[in-house]
Formats: sequence, structure tokens, C-alpha cells
Amino acid sequence: MGLLERIVERRTPARSITTIDDYLAALGSFNFNGNSYPLGGVQQTLAGQPVERIADNLIGLAAGAYASHGPIFACMLIRSAVFSAISFRWQRMSDGRGSEMFGTSALDILQRPWLPGGTTQDLLSRMIQDADLAGSSYSALDVPLARLGGDDRPDIVRLRPDWVDIVMRPRFINGGHVGWRKVGYVYREGGEGDLVPLLLSEVAHFAPQPDPLANWRGMSWLTPVIREIQNDKLMSAHQREFFRNGATPNMVVRMPERMSADQFRQFTSKMDDGHRGVENAYKTLYLGGGADVTVVGKDFKQVDFTALQGRSESRIAQAANVPAVLAGFAEGLEASTYSNYAQARRRFADGTMHPLWQNAAGSLAPLMPDLGADVRLWYDATNVPFLREDERDHAEIQQMQANTIRSLIDAGYEPKSVVAAVDAGDWRLLVHSGLYSVQLQAAGADATTPPALPAGDDDA
Repeated sequence: MGLLERIVERRTPARSITTIDDYLAALGSFNFNGNSYPLGGVQQTLAGQPVERIADNLIGLAAGAYASHGPIFACMLIRSAVFSAISFRWQRMSDGRGSEMFGTSALDILQRPWLPGGTTQDLLSRMIQDADLAGSSYSALDVPLARLGGDDRPDIVRLRPDWVDIVMRPRFINGGHVGWRKVGYVYREGGEGDLVPLLLSEVAHFAPQPDPLANWRGMSWLTPVIREIQNDKLMSAHQREFFRNGATPNMVVRMPERMSADQFRQFTSKMDDGHRGVENAYKTLYLGGGADVTVVGKDFKQVDFTALQGRSESRIAQAANVPAVLAGFAEGLEASTYSNYAQARRRFADGTMHPLWQNAAGSLAPLMPDLGADVRLWYDATNVPFLREDERDHAEIQQMQANTIRSLIDAGYEPKSVVAAVDAGDWRLLVHSGLYSVQLQAAGADATTPPALPAGDDDA
């Protein structure tokens, strides 16, 4: 029985677990058969809290970046579109290496993660969206006693990451406190609801980019580019105000020499109130009393907003690990040709997507049945449209595979094993028939002597 389950099932009637403090008190010890068993207590985390809370930035990033900033939305959209296109299969392990893949009915939970209407793409889209915005994605397994229609299959439930806490215990090595051990999760609906303890085997925790200041929590790739987002929004606001105020130029004001210091302060104060700040940018300026103005900006070519925003977009694309040309950013398109677009696509697949898919498969594994140490949950990217080459390249690949299959069969390998080996890319699956040459004669046979006819088949 797991630690969290013991807390829930074995606690004394006098102890009511309704707050996080109650839960932590229960975690410090549990009672069984009238005896109290200490569990070593709960130590403080780096942030000074006894549980590891995700940074409270999900709402801010979702509203201030994803929903209101075009470049961020474009990067997250392409990440989600490609990431969610795979399917899952089992893969056999041989000598520590992946080999052939196969499917069983146990994979149905990932093909239909919830009913009605849930798909693998829905599950993966939610996972990558939460990981991009909050750094971590949490998915829990709900096993109902009964469901309408007689279907008692489990559902995978998305847990909003800012409502999940990771519960830890101190790890002791040679009598000293060395690091932390993750023992479970706690979830509160709405962030303030009833505390729900969850076992490690009930939650898939996907955190592709670890937070260096935390033990288990992930970090959003948006964190390093918050300033880029803010600067880009300011430039967009300047452009909007420029056109809203009649596209008038910026001005420098020269004051009369006879103006006193008090008059100067009053004038500049009024001018700042009416013209300083983005909301007052580019307003028409009316002057009197001998004041003079000089134009310091005439158009956006001089301000060069396009170049500034292009660099900002490129830095955002770098943080997202998305080539700028794939996201449609200006700097990427200016340097784009058909050949380097294909290279960017391969770079995105090899450097971004494949590591994410590997992490996702490992993260979802706790929700799946254990088929043994020689089988793991893995991803199948065979039918991902983004990864397909053009028709000519695809035909060339098939032709090379066909030639390889023909050569191996001619060398005496069993056809079934040849197809399996080529499909899996694992030559260890080849099984030799014991026959050689094109005619597949037995070793040592005389090629000039016709084979003997079976009994009863002679020319009588």
C-alpha cells in the first residue's frame, strides 16, 4: 500500500485532512493499530514551502502571451501540431536497444483517453500546451466503478498544473540529508478545493525542461523571453498609436532663452502629461510663446521597427526550439530557400520533436500496464505528415528498402524476418534459412546434379 493511500486509509478519526497543513502533518507520521510510525518529517524546499508549488504564472502566460501575442501563438501552434501527430505502441528491448514494435488492447486508453470523443491528439495537445505555459503537465488515471452504458474503462484526466503540488520526503544517505524523494501529488480543484492525494502510479508528470531551482518541477520555455514579449508588445503598441494619431512624426522642442526655470518646469510638466507614454505617442503638438520644434522621426523606416521585431521574433523562436522559417517569421523567410526549409524541418524533428516524444512516452508509462522489463511504451512517428519527405524522396526510400529486402532474401534469410528487420531497422531480427545462393540450395549441394524426385513421382 502506497504512502498516500496509508495516509488516507489509516489516519485516526480525530485527524481531519482538509488543508495542506493537515496533509503535511499526516505525512510526518501515520497511525496503525494504535501505534504511531514516524516517516522522517517533511523538510523545507528551496522556496521555503514544505511542498513544491508550481510558479503561479499559468494565467499570466496564457492570457498575456499565448492568447495575445502572435509570435508566441505561432510557435506553440506548430509545436502542438507536430507533437500531437504521433501514436503509441509497445517496443521490445534487446540488449538495451529498441527493437520491433507491436500493439495490444492495453493501448486503447491512449487512443481514446476519455469518453466521449477523446483522441491521442487531444491528450498530447493538452500535454504540450501545459508544459509550454507552466513547465509541467499532469494527467491522472480515473478508474470508475461503473460508467453509463456499461463501460467501465478508465479515463485520463488533465490536471491543471497550477492546482497540483508535488509532495516530497527527505532522502538520507549515510545518515545525512541528501536531496528529496518524490512520494506523490496533491490536487485541489480551483486551487482551493478539497485536497486530493494521488499516488505516483496514478499521475503522468510531463516536464520536458527541468527547472534548475526545483527538484521535479519543469520550467516553461517562455520564462527566458518574457522581456522579449513585453518589448514586442510595446513596439506593436507604438505602431498602433502612430497610425491612430495620424502617423505624425516625433518632435524635439526648443524653448525661448528668456523662459524662467519655473516656466520651463510648468511647460514640461504639462507637455509630459499630454504627450509622454505609449498611450500619448504621436499626438499633434501645438506650441506658442516662441517655442520651436525639430522633427526627429519621419517614418518606420527610420525607426526600423521591422528589424527590431524580426530579431525579437527570432529570439522567441530560439527559445521555443522552432526554426524561424517554420513559424513564418520575417527573418527566417528572408533567408529561406526550398533546401534550407527542408533542413529546418529535419532540424525541428530531430532536435525538438523526437526528444519531446521520448519524454512523453516515458511520462505516460506509469499509467500503463507493466509488460515486463524487456518492453517499453514508445512512440510511432511513421504516419506523421510533417516528417514525410516529398513523393520522390519517399519513392526512393521504398526502392532502397525493396532492394535491401531482395538482397537479404537472396542471401538466404527468411522473408518474414527480413521484412521485420527492415521495418524495425534492427538486423538482429534476421533469421537465416540455412540455404545459400540465388537458388537457395543446401550448403555443399552439387549444382549440376538435379534434385531427387520424391518417391512415387518417377516417370512410370
